[in-house]
Amino acid sequence: MSNNNASTSLAVAHKAVKQLRLEASVRRIHVSQAATDLKNFCLQNAQKDPLLMGVPSGDNPFRPPKSCGLL
Repeated sequence: MSNNNASTSLAVAHKAVKQLRLEASVRRIHVSQAATDLKNFCLQNAQKDPLLMGVPSGDNPFRPPKSCGLL
């Protein structure tokens, strides 16, 4: 039974090492560069953002419904 636990433990350790090697090989950038890129993206797309520019009342699906004039 001890041999089975050792082999299981070894398999878990190999899996962890494989995952750590994969994570270590991921290309990374500095936080300052990521922040600059994000800021530039936001500034370039600000005109298309409905939270900043607002939604025209005709296109707004959440506007209050109009009452019927017939009743």
